[in-house]
Amino acid sequence: MSDFSPILRKFPTQFALDEAAVEGGWCLKKRLFVTGLSGFVGRHLKSRLNGHDSAWQVMPVAARYDLTDAKTLEGLWPEIPDAVIHLAGQTFVPEAFRDPARTLHINLLGTLNLLQALKARGFTGTFLYVSSGDVYGQISEDHLPITELQLPSPRNPYAVSKLSAELLSLQWGMSEGWPVLVARPFNHIGPGQKDSFVIASAARQISRIKLGLQPARLQVGDIDVTRDFLDVGDVISAYLALLDKGAPGQVYNICSGREQSIRSLIEQLGDIAQVDVQLIQDPARLRRAEQRRVCGSPAKLRQTTGWTPETTTQQSLRAILSDWEIRVQQE
Repeated sequence: MSDFSPILRKFPTQFALDEAAVEGGWCLKKRLFVTGLSGFVGRHLKSRLNGHDSAWQVMPVAARYDLTDAKTLEGLWPEIPDAVIHLAGQTFVPEAFRDPARTLHINLLGTLNLLQALKARGFTGTFLYVSSGDVYGQISEDHLPITELQLPSPRNPYAVSKLSAELLSLQWGMSEGWPVLVARPFNHIGPGQKDSFVIASAARQISRIKLGLQPARLQVGDIDVTRDFLDVGDVISAYLALLDKGAPGQVYNICSGREQSIRSLIEQLGDIAQVDVQLIQDPARLRRAEQRRVCGSPAKLRQTTGWTPETTTQQSLRAILSDWEIRVQQE
């Protein structure tokens, strides 16, 4: 077995040891702190990084914390992270309209508290702020697909909060000399998502219909719009690629480059489940300031990191349905 102790004495906070990662030996892993690990993307990211082939180890924290309460961040990191992915936030657009102050408090001031706590701890590593493609706002069809050169024009409090936190993070990178990157993910789907999101909601209802738990009627919002959907696993691959190869101070779209109508995805869910459903529009599910078509360009991300999506829409939908068929039986 190789002796890495001289390296560890010289760089005590730079790497974590994972003895099980290499049979009969040791493997050096970089320390990664992730906010929002209990959320949809966070749970998938943690599962991915628990694999032995990962170059990163998710850092445990010393105590429970709340990003809106700066005192809970004091002494949070026994070791200094090599990198941070900031996932945590209030992500539901209708909730942002209902309580914009809370959304700004969580998404903007929570980010400020995190940055200040990391600075106090001596952090100088890579900081990846996860924003949203929603910051672009209303985009005319002749400007599709959306590139990072498109000026943001947020049309809801959620997007305002994310754009504000983007600017704060980038400013922090310039002032403190940290490598700061911004990811703008578009719609992402996968197992474990809350049913407040459209595809998860449809999958839950279809699973209930299949099990005879509700009539064959699906409550939907405006489904004759297009969105750029990406599987959560491909989103995570993009984040990790940015940590490895992203350029500091840059913004990257995380998207498929392909627009699909929500109606078509719901119909595919029905076909996979072999369920015939009647679609009923629910006014409560309609959103203000709705963009009719959305399609992003992942060209910058692909050119910088070599990333490409690997999961097909059908694979995503099958996994989502399988997940909901289990969950509805436990409700």
